[in-house]
Amino acid sequence: MKKQKVVFRFLRYEGESKTAKREVSFELQFASRLLLDELCFNVNKNHLEEAINDAIDTGNEELFIKLSEEYRHFIWE
Repeated sequence: MKKQKVVFRFLRYEGESKTAKREVSFELQFASRLLLDELCFNVNKNHLEEAINDAIDTGNEELFIKLSEEYRHFIWE
């Protein structure tokens, strides 16, 4: 059985170029912004919790106090 070869040839389009614009709806923009905000919030909160736990494990009281002050912004609910 012979090997088959495929040859592609790309030709440049000679016509007038067109650009298409499509606005994203406000609801979709708002939902995506809320989702990204929640993801960033959770990542920052988890990172801060890990840092606080490390400060407790190492016995670094100054770092613990500093990080716990920052953590209060995440639990104000």
